[in-house]
Amino acid sequence: MSRRRRSDDDGAGAAQASKRRRTSEAVDIEDRLESLICRVGEKSTSSLESNLEGLAGVLEADLPNYKSKILRILTAVARLLPEKLTVYSTLAGLLNARNYNFGGDLVESLVRLLKEAIRINCYSDAVYVVRFLADLVNCHVISAPSLVSMFEIFVAVTQEDDNPQVRADWYVYAILSSLPWVGKELYEKKDAEMDKILSTIESYLKQRKKTHLSLLQVWSSDAPHPQEEYLDCLWAQIQRMRADRWQERHLLRPYLAFDSVLCEALQHNLPPFTPPPNNCDAVYPIPHVVFRLFDYTDAPEGPVMPGSHSIERFVIEENLHCIMKSHWKERKACAAQLLSYPGRNKIPLNYMIVEVIFGELFRLPSPPHVQVMYTSLLIELCKLQPSSLPQVLAQTTEMLYMRIEKMNVTCLDRSDCLTLDQGGPKPKFVREVLEKCLRLSYYQRIVENVPENFAPLLPASPACLHKYGEESNSSLPEYPIAQALLEAIRSKKSNEEMLSILKNIPQLSHEDDDEDGTFFPLKIEVFVQTLLYLASKSFSHSFSALAKFHEIFKILADTDEGKVHILKSMYEIWRNHPQMMAVLTDKMIRTRIVDCSAVANWLFSSDMSQEFTRLYVWEILHSTVRKMNKHVMKVQLELEDARDRLERQHHRSGSDDEDDRGLGMDEPGLVEEQVDRLQERLEAAQSEQKNLFLVIFQRFIMILTEHLVRCETTGTDIHSPWYNNCIQRLQQTFLQHQNTIQQYMVTLENLLFTSDLDPHILAVFQQFCALTA
Repeated sequence: MSRRRRSDDDGAGAAQASKRRRTSEAVDIEDRLESLICRVGEKSTSSLESNLEGLAGVLEADLPNYKSKILRILTAVARLLPEKLTVYSTLAGLLNARNYNFGGDLVESLVRLLKEAIRINCYSDAVYVVRFLADLVNCHVISAPSLVSMFEIFVAVTQEDDNPQVRADWYVYAILSSLPWVGKELYEKKDAEMDKILSTIESYLKQRKKTHLSLLQVWSSDAPHPQEEYLDCLWAQIQRMRADRWQERHLLRPYLAFDSVLCEALQHNLPPFTPPPNNCDAVYPIPHVVFRLFDYTDAPEGPVMPGSHSIERFVIEENLHCIMKSHWKERKACAAQLLSYPGRNKIPLNYMIVEVIFGELFRLPSPPHVQVMYTSLLIELCKLQPSSLPQVLAQTTEMLYMRIEKMNVTCLDRSDCLTLDQGGPKPKFVREVLEKCLRLSYYQRIVENVPENFAPLLPASPACLHKYGEESNSSLPEYPIAQALLEAIRSKKSNEEMLSILKNIPQLSHEDDDEDGTFFPLKIEVFVQTLLYLASKSFSHSFSALAKFHEIFKILADTDEGKVHILKSMYEIWRNHPQMMAVLTDKMIRTRIVDCSAVANWLFSSDMSQEFTRLYVWEILHSTVRKMNKHVMKVQLELEDARDRLERQHHRSGSDDEDDRGLGMDEPGLVEEQVDRLQERLEAAQSEQKNLFLVIFQRFIMILTEHLVRCETTGTDIHSPWYNNCIQRLQQTFLQHQNTIQQYMVTLENLLFTSDLDPHILAVFQQFCALTA
């Protein structure tokens, strides 16, 4: 009996081991297939055509067992590696020629992927899928008439009523951006239908509104390069290609080598596709402006740069963008892929790479990737091309500096001279750069490395300015109190004793106090000056001081005026150290010593008027807004989690299973109370968020209106450097926080941006509204 049982156990163990081996082998094969597909077209001793033919043979042999895996990989690379689009379309064509059913399954999978990408607002992925489907026409996988039919459905969206312009824009862009790959093939087989599609697009583009254009432009002038809206530029490029009989000379088209095989394959018709109707959850891509920095005159040696309206310019730039999108997390791989771009000997590749990088960096409202990625990528490119790329980068830097007076202030912030006008854009830019360098170095190092003629542009020494540490201020009535407080803090006296010392400060006149007598600016000034002076050794010392004396801060900041005055006092002592002001403001918000609205009121106050155009002011403001937005999102997530738990408990409450009741779950009543509390917190947070935006935009309107009235009264030109900076900061605020601001558009329109507002200010609001119209 025992022998039989042992024998049974041994058999079961062997079967289990055999099953594990089969599973492991299957996983290994799937990994091998994924590696083969993803790496095809990379450096190899064999030609691309022979690699594709060999890979098609391998995949054909594995189709019976791994068909679904191969389908998943091919549909994934269609959207994740769009720069190798023609390589994968050729592979799909070879597989379709060998296995017709697989080709049909791939087409259906791609259409499902397209529908899903549109449903979840992944419109860039959807563009790549449309482009891949278009190139499958060249490989005889999809019939040209069925693709034309899909394009007719796309272009019909432009004629729908109550249709947001950004929605119609995307469908037009999906068509136009596919034509460099498939335009010739479609015109050879369906010229009349294509003429009608392009005619409809032309009519749409002529009546299309471009109110948003000035909001998104990097430069305030079209010299030396016009700043074209992306659809206008692409349409001009397609028109040029059409005039050239749809000739395109730069795309890699490996399927041409297999034409005799592919032309014998049976083609598939695209399954029916209906664009999903517009809904409130749809988030369409916003327009952008095509960035131009170079033309053929800027690259004097080597190949000529394609013209701005040549289709080659679009194809090359699009592929470079795709490479950066695919590899942006790996700077070394990204740099290598960019420099090994196919056809690099036919174009001034270094110039085009640098232009594309700066085009992304300066894109408004925000770059596609974090700003430090572009810096690290440029460093890697210079390492790989030390003899040529640094010179191009130096030329770029000089060109940007020469045009800096016409650059949008938001783009200027992302750029990391000497004239008589020390307040001009160039000297101001140099000062801001040196000030940023201080954050990564120390003051004496900067002084030693900056040329003598740049000395007037050096930032002030970031020293602590203690008002009550100077003998010249000893005659002030509060001076002895400040000295007593200084000794009390050093002696580690209690909070009560320190408050008692502060009570001895002579009160100011009644006009300086509020009606309740709870706002005493002199007490706040003495306390903040003394405490921050003692904690001035480092950030950590300052943070510890804020935490240790949090109770006193809360007492002194009992009113809105008190909160603003704490920030003003902090500015007085650290006015020469912008980084310290930024981190202290951040810490005060986190510890609830001040609120976000107080920060906005402080930054727009008359005390900060001399600092208004400084970069650190706007860093603090936007950091404050982001902090407020994150707080609201956090409460929203907590509320959604609590609601999910409550719903699960309601489902369980009907169960009689003893096991369910013994799981130790919270009582439904407790969760309901938590939901109610979180709902109240969310409403309070949203109210605070809305109030913050109202404060910011109201202050913008007030200072801009004052400027406009003053200019009208004196008969001077309104377009001063200050005005240009301020109006662009208003635009920046709209763009950087667009998703949040759109929730309060009705409130802003009804309360602030009314029809009787000055047209110069109202135009910015209208441009912002047009972005998603």
